[in-house]
Formats: sequence, structure tokens, C-alpha cells
Amino acid sequence: MYNILYSQGGVCASDGFFADGVSAGLKKDYARDMAFIYSEDECEVASVFTTNKMCAAPIKHFRSIGNFKTNFVLINSKNANAMTGQAGVEDIKEVLSFCPSEVKNPIMSSTGVIGVRLPKAKIIDGMKLFDLTKRDSAAASKAIMTTDTFAKEVALRVILDDGSSFGMGAIAKGAGMINPAMATMLCFITTDAKVAKEEMQELLDEVVKTTFNAISVDGDTSTNDTVLVLANGRSGAYERGAFKEALFKVMHFLALEMVRDGEGATKLVTYKVTGAKDDREAEIAAKALSDSLLVKTALFGEDPNWGRIASTVGASGVEAYEEKLKISFDTLCVYDRGEILFDAEMEKKCAVVMQHKKFTISCDLGIGEGSFKAYGCDLGHEYVKINADYRT
Repeated sequence: MYNILYSQGGVCASDGFFADGVSAGLKKDYARDMAFIYSEDECEVASVFTTNKMCAAPIKHFRSIGNFKTNFVLINSKNANAMTGQAGVEDIKEVLSFCPSEVKNPIMSSTGVIGVRLPKAKIIDGMKLFDLTKRDSAAASKAIMTTDTFAKEVALRVILDDGSSFGMGAIAKGAGMINPAMATMLCFITTDAKVAKEEMQELLDEVVKTTFNAISVDGDTSTNDTVLVLANGRSGAYERGAFKEALFKVMHFLALEMVRDGEGATKLVTYKVTGAKDDREAEIAAKALSDSLLVKTALFGEDPNWGRIASTVGASGVEAYEEKLKISFDTLCVYDRGEILFDAEMEKKCAVVMQHKKFTISCDLGIGEGSFKAYGCDLGHEYVKINADYRT
């Protein structure tokens, strides 16, 4: 067995890791806009990237390197370096050539406006402000924000049966262009666990399915989605089950934080689908609900319009039948296998549920054993306002 405890320090919680955020003049009012993550020891790297065919230059650069270890990640906000072609990749190479001498095989990650070349001079000057001895995860998490309204970080300490332990910490950003297939999100996870690269990649691929790939804000998938796990092995400790559970806790927490911070969002909703033919069909139905604009706007209006739930499930393409479907808002069943329970009194009760900041919409398809949980938020006026003038 093992014990997992929440701790402090974010991405710097594990032994040997450092981070900070600085202002390079990319954002207005000298806000932090560049960050680094540095390890004294070179790290094994596991990665998951966007499914968008128009992936950004940092992802192309990463993939071009092949199998490698690194001890440095450079991150900038305000500029995505996407749709910039091979020139965007060359810009990265030039910027990274100015890294401090302690850096080995550096990589870069970016977020912001698409279709604009990197302001290389500002970024190179910004790197001169880096102090590789700083452990300021909060500053780093603020520097990578775009439309986020709050920084996102978390840290754990995993204690194994033999008394050994390892840490795991992370920072992330994401509030818009969030779709079930990852989104405009960046997540950087550090650990001093002694884990093999292949096993770490396998576990990351498993855990992302029920965390970052289970959330939706607006149905748009970004060009820059990135999850990186960096393991420097310094603790010498590792146990597969403990590592997987810690990884899930970190990624699940940050995924829900992204939905909670959805642009203009006021509600975090869990869509629980059970009784599907199989898990895959449950996943399709749950993600259809989390992604539906009609459902999202009903959430914003606090309207328990259960008909939109039924319609979305029916349109998702999964096997579903009117006479087998059951729909509930938290514990309130509004439709039960052909019987409408949604009278005036039930509508009042469901409206109260929808005023909560968090609640669950459940759909039992009544067919098989498949189940899946997806997570989403409402969509209102503020989302339109933010994205109507994003470039300005």
C-alpha cells in the first residue's frame, strides 16, 4: 500500500526542480508572461499533444527531436507560434540557443494568439531575467495564463510502504478552446520518481482519457494543447499503482479547475452516463452533453430543460431508447424510462439544483454496463465578450 498527501510547492515540490515567471513585455502592464521549469538532473519526458491537424511550432519542434532527455522547459504566453510554418520552428531553435549554460536539450511551449511570429528579441531578453535557483511555482503558473482568471497548481507527496517517497507537482493553464480531445491547455507535471520513460508514457496515455480528455468549455480544440511529465528520478522511489493514482489526482484536479475557470463560466457540471452498451458509447454520450451549446446555454439560464439532455443523447449516435432512458439532476429524477416526472413542483426543485456552482446530470441508458463521466460548464454573455475581442 501507499499514502498520498497533498503538499505545497506546485511544480517545484519535487526534489531538484525550479521554476519562476517573469515579464518580457509580451503582456500589457508588465504582467508575467514568460516562465521556465528547470531540473538539476536531466529528465525522462512523457507527452500528449493536441489532435488538431494545425499543431503549433513548439509541438513540431518537440517531435523533431526524437528520443531525448531534457532539464529545461521555456514557456511563453500571449503568442501561440501556430500557423507560422517552418519559420516558427526555426524561431524556437534560435530562441533556445540563448538558454543558460546549465540547460540541456531545452524545449519550448507557447500559448496565445495564432498566426503571429514569435517576438524573438523580447523572449531572448526575457530569458536574461531567469534565475535558475528560484522555486516560485505560483509566479510560473501566473506567467502562462491567457484568459484564465486564476492560476492553477497542485502538489502531492507519495509515501510508499518501505518508507521511501516521491513528489509530484504541476502547473497548468486553460479556460477557453477546451474540448474533449484536450484544448487550449498547457500542463507541466514534475516528479522525482524513478520511473521508466515507456511506463510513464503508458500511464499518461491512460490517465488523460478520464481527465483532460473528459472536459469541455466551448467545443474548440486548440493548436497548442500540451501535457508534459518530467521525471528526474532523484528520489529513487517508484511504485506503478501509486504513481498512476498520483498522476490521476494531479490531472483530474487541474482538469476540473480548467472547467471551473471556463471563460465566463458560473457552473461546473458532471455528466454521468451509465447503462450504455459499453464504455466507449458512454464516453460518446457524455462528451456530447458536455459539448452541446444548447445544454450549455440552458445551464447558464438555470433552466432544467431535460428535453435538451434527451435530444443530445439521441443525436450522439450511441444506442439509446426513449423507453429505457432515465435522466436526473443530482438525485432528482425527471424522466424514468418513458414516464415524465417533470411537473411544476419538480421543475422548482431542479431549478434550485441548477443554481448551485457544482452539480451532476445523470443519464442511465438502461442497456448495458458502460459508464463514463465528462465535465463541462455553462456558456453565457461573458464568453462571447472575451472571445469577440481576444486579439485586442
